[in-house]
Amino acid sequence: MTANSGIAILVMAAIAVALGYLGVPVTFALMASVFVVVVLFTHLSLASIVGQLFNGVNTLTLLAVPFFLLVGELMVSADITVRIVHFAQALVGHLRSGLAQVVSVFSLFFAGISGSSTADVVAISTVLMPEMKREGYDPAFTAALIASASTIANMVPPSILAVVYGSVGNVSIAGLFLAGATPGVLVAIGLMVYSYYFGPVGIRKGRATFVDLARTFKSAALPLLIPFIIVGGILTGQFTPVEAGMVAILYVIVILMPLYSRGHLRRLPQSFMHAGALYALPLMAVASASAFGWVLAYLRGPDVVAGWIEQVAGHNGVAIMFLIVLILVIVGDFLEGIPAIIIFMPLILGLVKLGHIQPVHMGVVIIVTLAFGNITPPYGLQLLLASALAKVAWSRALVACLPLYVIFFTVIALIIVFPDLTLWLPRQMFPQSLGCFTNAVTHVLVCPPG
Repeated sequence: MTANSGIAILVMAAIAVALGYLGVPVTFALMASVFVVVVLFTHLSLASIVGQLFNGVNTLTLLAVPFFLLVGELMVSADITVRIVHFAQALVGHLRSGLAQVVSVFSLFFAGISGSSTADVVAISTVLMPEMKREGYDPAFTAALIASASTIANMVPPSILAVVYGSVGNVSIAGLFLAGATPGVLVAIGLMVYSYYFGPVGIRKGRATFVDLARTFKSAALPLLIPFIIVGGILTGQFTPVEAGMVAILYVIVILMPLYSRGHLRRLPQSFMHAGALYALPLMAVASASAFGWVLAYLRGPDVVAGWIEQVAGHNGVAIMFLIVLILVIVGDFLEGIPAIIIFMPLILGLVKLGHIQPVHMGVVIIVTLAFGNITPPYGLQLLLASALAKVAWSRALVACLPLYVIFFTVIALIIVFPDLTLWLPRQMFPQSLGCFTNAVTHVLVCPPG
């Protein structure tokens, strides 16, 4: 890389970060930095940058994102999520800090429906936040817990981050879905353990009877089928991720709404428009991040960072992943997960080859790390949203959230050091996602190392 290229990269990064600190939306901050650098430091035409904006969103797989967002929006607006909350209360509501336990379990269930942490925050806050306030829970703790639990939606299927990562990095989305289930469950368990020992006591409730448990499960059973429809259909080859989202929407509109919320059918246009508006935000981020990443690759930025990591970690896959996690923890403080994935994908792909890392394993580590960025300052979008809904100062919510960071760091370290934690499930259920194949002679399944 020439000296001019190094200066151009520094200028581009500085402009993007500075504008972000000034409150400029991420999309426009990235685009402004790209246009300035292209005009001042390169011979690229602005027309080529505009073309890259279009190329960034011209991917069929990304159509799965609005469908998953719409599923979550329909479930929340039609009040179908309340049934899942009642089932979660029957399961864990009797434990110490019962409502906090319900938040973690409900997040795990609802994450398998929406794939969006933003939808998760809104759903939990709408249903559980008023009840937690009545029981005397500290609003700062409530906001911190809800924001942290909402990150599970970025890990478990149908994670929107997994869809974007698989689409941009040419990695099996089904494999990422299956592999992401383990860290999502680990985060939920970690939040439950923390709430049990360090959360507010709350109002202790009696253990639900078997009849109550069966009744609430029966009420929530049909909504809880959505993750199985999505993942099962993809794994069996019945439909693609895009088609899975369409099938899930039809399931909600044709089956769930007539059964549970017939009156909401008249308000479907509003739900469609709201989901479309929600989709516009990540779509714009995808376009701008694609252009930013393309210019960064033109300036050979990924090669420089990869060279630095190689000098420090050599070809040790574990050390490489810890270093990329360190970089992305810092990046996640300023960028959403979707643009961060697109911008850093050339670097990630190079490191996968350098450390002989299983692509699905690397993908899950990246996704969990960027999900953690949703609750770290100064960006921390989900923490900002949860604190606003809880009507508590963001600084107070941040202080309450700091102990929860230990859970995320622990989970990230575990899935790096013990890759089988994430790869076991896809290896058992969909080995093709890991590059496995059946030997034509022995008919034995053969998987690449890693």
